[in-house]
Amino acid sequence: MLKLGKLPDRTPVRITITASPELNQGLRDYAALYRATYGEAEAIADLIPFMLAAFLESDRGFAKAVKEGQAVPESKEQKPARRQPRRQVETATLPSPVSSNEEPTP
Repeated sequence: MLKLGKLPDRTPVRITITASPELNQGLRDYAALYRATYGEAEAIADLIPFMLAAFLESDRGFAKAVKEGQAVPESKEQKPARRQPRRQVETATLPSPVSSNEEPTP
C-alpha cells in the first residue's frame, strides 16, 4: 500500500444562494478590504468558499458534533431547520416558456 491514500473527490459542487441586501453589501465591503489588504482583487464568488470553510473550521460546536459523530450527511428527505424566518427578497417575473397558443405538455 502507498503512503499516500486515494485522493478524495475534488469535483466542485455549484451552490446557489440568495443574499439579503445587507449581506451582499457586507460581502462587497469584505472584498474591498481584501483588495486593500493584499493588493489583489478577488471576486466575491471566489472568496465565499474560503469564508465558509474558515467559518466551519472555527465553529467549536460543529467540530465537537463531528468528533462525536453527531454531524451526519443530510439525506435527500431531510430538510435543515431554519433558525430565522426568511426575509422577503425581490424577485423578477420571468415570461412563461409556453406561448399563449401552445398547450403545456404533461
